[in-house]
This record gives sequence, structure tokens and C-alpha cells, in this order.
Amino acid sequence: MNNRINQLFQRKNAHILSIYFTAGYPTLNSTTTVLKELQTAGIDMVEIGFPFSDPLADGPVIQSSSNQALKNGMSLETLFSQLDGMRQDIHVPVILMGYVNVVMQYGLEAFCRDCKRVGVDGVILPDLPMKDYLEEYKPMMDAYGIAMVLLVTPETSEARIREIDEQTSSFIYLVSSASTTGAQQSFDQTKQAYFHRINGMKLKNPHLIGFGISNKATIDAAFENASGAIIGSRFIECLKRYPTVKEAVNALLKGLKE
Repeated sequence: MNNRINQLFQRKNAHILSIYFTAGYPTLNSTTTVLKELQTAGIDMVEIGFPFSDPLADGPVIQSSSNQALKNGMSLETLFSQLDGMRQDIHVPVILMGYVNVVMQYGLEAFCRDCKRVGVDGVILPDLPMKDYLEEYKPMMDAYGIAMVLLVTPETSEARIREIDEQTSSFIYLVSSASTTGAQQSFDQTKQAYFHRINGMKLKNPHLIGFGISNKATIDAAFENASGAIIGSRFIECLKRYPTVKEAVNALLKGLKE
């Protein structure tokens, strides 16, 4: 598999910045505007969350954005409609992030087919069991050329990390802590030791650190210990606070230098 995600890592192996936002937030029709502004600002990769009413891995900020997006009328069908034709203007890798229930309701093959149709490069499903992924999801996603991004946490065993590395064709999402998403001011020694342990395993795939990246201290730690960082909650907070998407993006990037 050699899609836009792999091409990104081939040309850039450090200081990669991926930004997450919730589709349909702050307004139903914000999705493509946010996507375009992130690309214009030089963001390397974008993760678009499709909202779900029971987001197990998400902290209060992203949960709130999901609830608002659902109230706005966002659905997977609507998201694919919004992304139709995006590759005329968008060249950065685009990943969809959400929960298995939504994909099951939509239909796995229909989901993969529509991902390919609109130009989605990869998918993150935090609550998908490895067994189900290997038996059902991986064959279908491979057939449509869609990369699955798998997550590693501080509690993941070495054997499972090795398995994830073996089954990965893009990058590994290194979750900084066992808690839900949300901004942190710094990464303590325990988290730093976890990052060092992963690096010591000499995995074949690159990894990005997510959960808690919000300022210069946390992004510097991510850049030091991985190929890059993933930011979600801090950007959602900026979208809520600032009147335009462009101002929100600028505020986010400014905050990462402080």
C-alpha cells in the first residue's frame, strides 16, 4: 500500500503535525472549510472525526463537539457527501476517525467504497478488537486500499505491540496515556519512559504521539520521541473560542510555540 500517508512519511520523517477535528462542528457545513484552512496553514495530515453518541476514548471537549455535530445533523452519509470532490483541492492525507458501531450501521464495504471514492486514505477505529480487524476489516480495507491506523497505549503488551507493528501499513498511533483525550501541560517521567520503551523496540513503522498535545512543552516532547504529533482537543477549543476557522488555526499554531 502506497497512499498519501505513506508518501508523507517517505518525504518527511520528523516534526509531522496531524490535526483532528469533528465533522460538522462548529456548524454542519464547517467540515470542508476546516479541512482547507488546515491545509493552507501547512498541516501535514488531517483526521476527521465522525461523531458518535458514546465516544469511549474522547474527553469532554471532543465529546461536546460530537454532541453538537450530531445536533447539527451530521452523519456518515452527510460527511461523505461533504467530502465528495475534495481531492480537487486537498492534497494532504485525510484519515477518518470514529467508532465501530457507526461503520457497522453504514456497512463495512459501503464505508470502504465511499472512503475510496472521496479520497480518504486511512481510518482509526479505537474500539475495534484486533480479532475482528484481522478477520473482517483488514481484508476489506486492503481490497479498497484504505489503511487502518492502530493504537498503542501504555498498557499494551510488548507482544501486542509487535503484532500491531506487523499488521500496520502506515503508522502507529501512540496514545500518550490510558485516559481519554484532552490537553495536558506536560508529559511526566512515566510517559517519557513509555515513549523511550517504544523507541527501544525498534518498530518497523513510524509512530505519532497523540492525546494531550497542547503547547510547546508537549509538542516538543512528541517531536523528540516520535515522528510527530496529533492534536485534537486543543484545536476543538480554538474552534469554539474564535469566530472564524482561520483565526482558530492561527491561534492553535501560535499556542504550540508558547
